[in-house]
Amino acid sequence: MSASAQRGSRRGRSARRAARSESNAVSQPYISRNIPLTELCSEEGLEIIEANADIILQETGIEFTDDDEVLELWKDAGADVTGTRVRFPKGMLRNLLKTAPSEFTQHARNPARNVVMGGKNLVFAPVYGPPFVRDLEGGRRYGTIEDFRNFVKLAYMAPSIHHSGGTVCEPVDLPVNKRHFDMVYTHMRYSDKPFMGSVTHPDRAADTVAMCEILFGKDFVDKKTVCTSLINCNSPMTLDGTMLGALKTYARANQAVIVTPFIMQGAMAPVSAAGTLAQALAEAMAGMGVGQLVRPGSPVIFGMFSAALSMQSGAPTFGTPEPTLVISAAAQLARRLGLPFRSGGSLCGAKIPDAQAASESANSLIPAVLCGVNFMLHGAGWLEGGLVSSYEKFVMDIDQLGMMETLCKGYDFSENGQAMDAIREVGPGNHYLGCQHTQDNFETAFYRSNIADNNSFEQWQAEGSLRTVDRASAICKEMLTSYEAPPIDPGIDEALLEFVAKKKESFPDSNV
Repeated sequence: MSASAQRGSRRGRSARRAARSESNAVSQPYISRNIPLTELCSEEGLEIIEANADIILQETGIEFTDDDEVLELWKDAGADVTGTRVRFPKGMLRNLLKTAPSEFTQHARNPARNVVMGGKNLVFAPVYGPPFVRDLEGGRRYGTIEDFRNFVKLAYMAPSIHHSGGTVCEPVDLPVNKRHFDMVYTHMRYSDKPFMGSVTHPDRAADTVAMCEILFGKDFVDKKTVCTSLINCNSPMTLDGTMLGALKTYARANQAVIVTPFIMQGAMAPVSAAGTLAQALAEAMAGMGVGQLVRPGSPVIFGMFSAALSMQSGAPTFGTPEPTLVISAAAQLARRLGLPFRSGGSLCGAKIPDAQAASESANSLIPAVLCGVNFMLHGAGWLEGGLVSSYEKFVMDIDQLGMMETLCKGYDFSENGQAMDAIREVGPGNHYLGCQHTQDNFETAFYRSNIADNNSFEQWQAEGSLRTVDRASAICKEMLTSYEAPPIDPGIDEALLEFVAKKKESFPDSNV
């Protein structure tokens, strides 16, 4: 192929990708599921799990460490407090959680991007937490604030990502005690989608709230939810002072908390699904209950992160059937509590974006969508059991999330969807390629992947015999090159930067 033909071919591929991206763009800021739920656990099974969770809460109890205030709150509420162990009368936590909303809106700085958590709704968010990043050229390396900004930009540009997320990667080039300022500011400045706040110290949660008050206004923040945060239980059956401090800070400010038992079955919970579910339900209810003690009516999300454990290596495994059984029943338990549910994601243990990454991610993503997850963290970019945020995997995953959006729309039974005119026009023995209905619908009838190659072998070969990861790398670069920051009020931006600068100057750098 000549150089000019190759350039023309590349321009053609870019134009086709741009057209497919535009045709796949979501019309809503989140998904409203229009397909029935897949519920794998029977009514009898759910009742057994709930009864066992009550026994755990009554007999074993939950440890609340390094937080005397929480222990006093539980004592005043009527729980049995012995040292740092709290035991709960039957039904106490369920009654307490009745004040939490079954649905709530998380407001974005662009109101068109607001998301509704709970009910039939599904919100996709990117990967959260990895200290490492990976791309095709640089390989595996520690994440930086530049990488953090890049992933926020990619999430902003991806139509199938509804939420900017939180720690999309850990910027280890910044001091531990100050990096949260840059992370929160990046979400606020480089995206106008909803975002998550810092939870690594109660003071950092308070800084997040203060920045939200600058961005949205203090009165607005007090009345509306503008931030979601991830509060992990230290399973088994423990909530530590760091998480409790952040939880209380956000709850007092009327900001949402996702209370998530973080479980590797066989290490932090029993190997059985039923045992894991009973423990996780007890842990989640206890954590969410703290939020209601601090501020009744503050929004909470029942979280669940469950992975099986390799009994050979001790490493977590993903895409296996056991976590699907756990997630499905946990979603049912959340609905019985009347609370939004968080779980799932494009999870895998693969080290690079390969066949293992694709198959395990599909086996994690699809069941979570079908089982009724409301807020899906780790929707795109996850590699190596959550240790790595991958640029190419991010692009591969957002394509799959777009497919899930189409799946969730369900069936079209409009006159156009029934297509009776087309059937009458074509009749027996002919084809539909040229009929009017096909002509009217061909651009939107099927999901058109932005990354898959469905051309002939000869055309694929002529275009460079590119692997999926190669195409993903090219798309990622195109996205970052074409990125344009959403507008922001200059006065608000200046106030945020001034706040960050003054706070950073007020205490020395630290790596804790």
